[in-house]
Amino acid sequence: PVRISEKVAEKADRPAPGREFPLLLEDDCLMAIDKPAGVAVHGGSGVSFGVIEQLRRARPQAKLLELVHRLDRDTSGILLVAKKRSALKHLQDQFRERETGKTYLALVKGDWPAKLKVIDQPLRKFLLSNPDGTEGERRVCVTTPDDPDGMRSITLVKVSQRLQGATLLEVTIKTGRTHQIRVHLAAQAHPIAGDDKYGDFEWNRQLQKPGTVPGLKRMFLHAWRLQFNHPVTAERVALQSDLPSELKDYVDHACFKT
Repeated sequence: PVRISEKVAEKADRPAPGREFPLLLEDDCLMAIDKPAGVAVHGGSGVSFGVIEQLRRARPQAKLLELVHRLDRDTSGILLVAKKRSALKHLQDQFRERETGKTYLALVKGDWPAKLKVIDQPLRKFLLSNPDGTEGERRVCVTTPDDPDGMRSITLVKVSQRLQGATLLEVTIKTGRTHQIRVHLAAQAHPIAGDDKYGDFEWNRQLQKPGTVPGLKRMFLHAWRLQFNHPVTAERVALQSDLPSELKDYVDHACFKT
């Protein structure tokens, strides 16, 4: 009989299936896709393939396809892919120098305080421990300004809509730290709906149950708007990805506060 480990290895050796994703923009040097939730941007950490491997498989004639930045697996929305090395460097420099504009839509638990518009708290990465003592999953936490392992992280928050028991936020990040939005909002006691790492797990279970409002089966975090300077023309490009249907349906059926 074939052992389970051999089956896993065989599956990992299979090439990624070719897949195209909805396009928001494409030219000779870059493409902007509308990434669905539940798809990793690249293989690794138990995922055999992601967006970039599937794109390369679907476009074998492409000389280069590289991720400009990353999105969490459960986050949907705008993702940039470079088609030329010069464009990759130019765009990554903009992300590093904070010259891009990145705004997300996030549904959080409770009433977000109207006066809380800026979160400026350093974040630190750490690893969970498995029961057998080995290193587990990567996590991020808010830390103190004097923590040598802390990295300054700045998040801007604007209330979009107030719902019964929740708030829809427009969240702009000035720094691109791992899990920044998820950790910053959770640290304010307003976790993102459906977040299985930093969220309110009992609330998440309640949200999954359909009723007058459709059940929410995923994390409510969406890369909504992105601005950057085009690497060739230098013109400012402004992209927008509308809420996916499963998130829009949830908001459309929710009760708004007056």
